[in-house]
Amino acid sequence: MRNQVLLYLYLCLLAPAYAAPIVTTQEVEEALTCQCGCGLTIHSCNHLQCGFGIPAKQEIARLVSEGKSKPEVLSQFTAKYGEKILSAPTTSGFNLVAWITPFLAVLVGGVLIILVVVRWSHKSASGPAEVPISEVSENYRAQLKKELEAFDR
Repeated sequence: MRNQVLLYLYLCLLAPAYAAPIVTTQEVEEALTCQCGCGLTIHSCNHLQCGFGIPAKQEIARLVSEGKSKPEVLSQFTAKYGEKILSAPTTSGFNLVAWITPFLAVLVGGVLIILVVVRWSHKSASGPAEVPISEVSENYRAQLKKELEAFDR
C-alpha cells in the first residue's frame, strides 16, 4: 500500500515536471513565416493554394507526429531556409539589436523631449534678455533724438 501511494505521488507530482511539453502544430506554424510573399505566419497564410504554406504545414504535422519538439522543428526549418523563416528574430548575437533598438530609441527620444521642454520652459520663464537703459551708448541716444525731431517736422 505504501509503495502504491509513493508511486501515485511520483506520477502526479514529479513525472509531469520531467515530461516533454506537448507541442501543437499551430505553435510551430505561428513561429514560422510563410515564404510565399504574404508576410504572414504559416498558420495565418490566407492563400488557398499556397505553394509554400501547404507543404510546410504537412511537414510540420509529420515532424510533430514523430515526436519532435518545437525547437527541433524550428531548427530544422532554419537550417533549410535560413533565419528569415522565423517569425521573430532570435535573442542572441546580432539579432539582439533588433530586440533592444526600438526600446532604446523610445527611451532616448523621451529623454531628448524632456530636455528640450525643460530648456524651453526656463527660457520663457526668464523672458528676453533686456539691456538696461543706462548702458545704451550716447551715440545711440543722440541718433534717436535726431530721428525723433525729424519725425515730428
